Amino acid sequence: MPKTLTVHQNGKAIYDIVLDTSFDGLKGRVERLQTESRRMCIVTDTTVAGLYLEQVKRILEQCCREVQVFIFPAGEESKNLATVQKLYETLIQNHFDRKDWLVALGGGVVGDLCGFGAATYLRGVPFIQIPTTLLSQVDSSIGGKTGVDFAAYKNMVGAFHMPRLVYTNVSTLQTLSEEQYSSGMGEVIKHGLIRDRAYYDWLGANREAIRARRGDVCLEMIAGSDAIKRRVVEEDPMEQGLRALLNFGHTLGHALEKQLSFSMLHGHCVGLGCLCAVKISVLRGLPQSCLDSVKELMESLHMPTSVSGIDAGRVLEDTKSDKKMDGGTIRFVLLRGVGDAFTDMTVTEEEMRAGLSQVLL
Repeated sequence: MPKTLTVHQNGKAIYDIVLDTSFDGLKGRVERLQTESRRMCIVTDTTVAGLYLEQVKRILEQCCREVQVFIFPAGEESKNLATVQKLYETLIQNHFDRKDWLVALGGGVVGDLCGFGAATYLRGVPFIQIPTTLLSQVDSSIGGKTGVDFAAYKNMVGAFHMPRLVYTNVSTLQTLSEEQYSSGMGEVIKHGLIRDRAYYDWLGANREAIRARRGDVCLEMIAGSDAIKRRVVEEDPMEQGLRALLNFGHTLGHALEKQLSFSMLHGHCVGLGCLCAVKISVLRGLPQSCLDSVKELMESLHMPTSVSGIDAGRVLEDTKSDKKMDGGTIRFVLLRGVGDAFTDMTVTEEEMRAGLSQVLL
């Protein structure tokens, strides 16, 4: 059975997150948005286009008066202002106005880029998220954070722009490579670590079914992860305080990602960053058993827990360009315990180096 989570802002429902096992319910959900007289532009990449574009396009053609398509080369290297400019040109040439819609069909790169385009074209047009990777289904499609990379610095140009609908078809997980699927687990585990001990324990108890991508378990896993992120986003939609907890693992994770020239998937880098942050938390009093548990869970879900060929000094230098800097000081997220995260402005370079020693070979 489909599940629906509603995201609220200032006490008002602003969009639904729909979890289903097919695209069969997409038409009915989009029709509720009263799009029949509007244009839509599906934004997707070359990989996803070959899998789901025609099916989704046929459905949306029943919900609006015209559907255009914008396809860009798959990969993080396309997540930049040059690609956004091409999207603008497509929208302008097809006379899209501010009441027409964009539809993000794909993973995190597609969702971030399409969302940024929607936030900035004509100062904002409505858009729909249809995430097709585990990473995007549990993280980037929810909460309205959009953005693109700039000169190899990740997500340095962006805007907050909430979707009007998130429609997740969990069966798309079956077409992911093992690497893409396990990458999404970086964000899933992160959510349990920062906010929900019971969910984290559930992941451990269900690891075999998760690894096998059993449909009912995947739906429950995504619903649990989405519920955690929804609660955080509702309390702090513009990342002024609590929402910063969602950056757990990202400070060093992003720096590792850059040093690897984006050759390692984002979720895997986040996982490595989480291990670094847990290690720093252990140095400050968290039980060593917590670090052992996180590492063991990641390994059981086929996530990397170490990386070679990286210079710690260069990683630390990259953290100084992180967008989470506050007055020249890194705003780090640490753990008091599983499910109990907090932000800290006092993490030293020596502590970060010690954290990195957990994952650097």
